[in-house]
Amino acid sequence: MMWKVLSGVFLGWSLGANDSANIFGTGVATGVVRYRTAIILTSVFLFIGAILEGPKCMKTVSEVSRLIPIEAFCCTLAAAITMTILTLIAVPASASQAIIGTVIGAGMLSGTADFSKLYKIISCWVFTPVSGIFFGYVLHRFSGYLLNKTVLNITHRNMLYFIGILVSGCYGAYSLGANNVANVTGVYVGSGILSAEAAALIGGLSIVSGVLTYSKKVMMTVGKGIVPLDPFSAFVVVLTGALTLHIFTQIGVPVSSSQAVVGAVVGVGIVGDLQTISPKMLMKIAGGWIMTPVSACIFTCLLVSVINF
Repeated sequence: MMWKVLSGVFLGWSLGANDSANIFGTGVATGVVRYRTAIILTSVFLFIGAILEGPKCMKTVSEVSRLIPIEAFCCTLAAAITMTILTLIAVPASASQAIIGTVIGAGMLSGTADFSKLYKIISCWVFTPVSGIFFGYVLHRFSGYLLNKTVLNITHRNMLYFIGILVSGCYGAYSLGANNVANVTGVYVGSGILSAEAAALIGGLSIVSGVLTYSKKVMMTVGKGIVPLDPFSAFVVVLTGALTLHIFTQIGVPVSSSQAVVGAVVGVGIVGDLQTISPKMLMKIAGGWIMTPVSACIFTCLLVSVINF
């Protein structure tokens, strides 16, 4: 029975490789934080968040459809394949959309999909980038005003930027673990394979493995590809993404850290100059958000069909 969890471990690895870029990507790209330091801090605090608050979002994933163990295996495998492909082409993707797309696909085939549960999830998906834009804009304006009034020395400012990015990055890693571990192993809780605590432990470790082994490529996309960021803006982006994820964790809905951070980057870009935002990169990322649930749903239908053939 436990071999069915291996596809969840694969999904956790791909999530860690893709979404860890949303934590320290801007800090690494601006040269404030070294890549090695970033992935170590991300791994530690992500695991802590998964263990302490990960079970909060497990129920939401498991309630969308009543899956049997083999369907849970197919769902996580299809989501992992989708996330891995998008990671390889350096597109920040949504593990939340991937796993929900797979669960809906399996549920449609078995007739157990509960579409009434989707309204809350989709609403949160919509509000994630909107919240990122709002918090990014407000925090940049407010923090920038305070900084200009209180800290005039350049050396002191650079030290504050460094400390701010480290602290907000650790908070962001914690929030990512707390919110997104349900995407990795939540379906196993619903199918009765794992308890919520065991799912948080296995999911957290698998995400950390992706952070440590294959996260640099997407990190550069997030950090440099959308809008050029100075150290202060990088701090605001990381803090905004962390705050957004933590809010939705308390609601109990796993959302996209990619959408939160991209929204934050856009919000910061609006404060500076909207023309500095790369429309081409935003379109690439938006395309990934659309392709993620659709591709994951199709992959699941194919896998379930082959297994039941």
